[in-house]
Amino acid sequence: MGNPVYLMVRENATEAEIQAVTQYLGLDKPLPVQYWIFVKNALSGDFGKSYMYHLPALGLIIERFPATLEIVSVALLLSAFIGIPLGVISGAYPKNPFSKGVMAFSIAGISMPSFWIGMVLIFLFGIFLGVLPVSGRGETAEFLGISTSLATWDGWMHILLPSVTLALGNIATIIRLTRSGMQENMRQDYVKFARAKGVPRRKVLFGHALKNTLIPVVTIFGLQMGSLIAFTTITETIFAWPGMGKLLIDAINSADRPIIAAYILFVAVMFVFINFVVDIMYVFIDPRIDLQ
Repeated sequence: MGNPVYLMVRENATEAEIQAVTQYLGLDKPLPVQYWIFVKNALSGDFGKSYMYHLPALGLIIERFPATLEIVSVALLLSAFIGIPLGVISGAYPKNPFSKGVMAFSIAGISMPSFWIGMVLIFLFGIFLGVLPVSGRGETAEFLGISTSLATWDGWMHILLPSVTLALGNIATIIRLTRSGMQENMRQDYVKFARAKGVPRRKVLFGHALKNTLIPVVTIFGLQMGSLIAFTTITETIFAWPGMGKLLIDAINSADRPIIAAYILFVAVMFVFINFVVDIMYVFIDPRIDLQ
């Protein structure tokens, strides 16, 4: 069942045809030799050709990467512009009814699985209200030489539901993390001193306390970005979004091993790069941090 040879030959293939494909894939060689060939080719970016598409596996992943990056970017923007302000308010006014409602929302957001959120959004906005499309990427247009659905209105209509599905859990996490940091910093002497000097409340919250809360938030934000890019498989499958996650699910279902191997290593390199960028950002957030 897991032999890729039988995925590439016709159903009633002869033994000679099976042997020819086996030799073509190099599966007739000893396992140590197969492994060495794979490592040598992988170091040069060659993960072999997809069994389904008969195209280079890494090229297929890079081709699908922009579609995944679109919904992840919108989800991260929603997480930042909704999660951080709500976390600041709920941390500065923890006993306020609004803050208690925000915390109830954050608990619900963390608890609800993404596939359930996606199906609820499809039913509500796609079937019941009929205001948003529920599958596909929509129209694309060229922007700075890149074909993207972010450049068209129809593309944005298609992006909204999958992006909100990805964002809800992250918004909840950002709210709770920002709230915890704000509560800790609001008790610090520098905040009390700023308030005693008559600094406006908004500046105290967003100019003083929030700045010292951002380091753990940025750390989690970077990890969320990597996780969203790597693990959008469920959301992309639900919304038939033609990204890397959908490609991975299709590859797993058909035992397309070159795509699976290329995907895993691509994601590993991406995580290293994102963590590097996050470390660099610490210096801009807190000048006391020295990378040396």
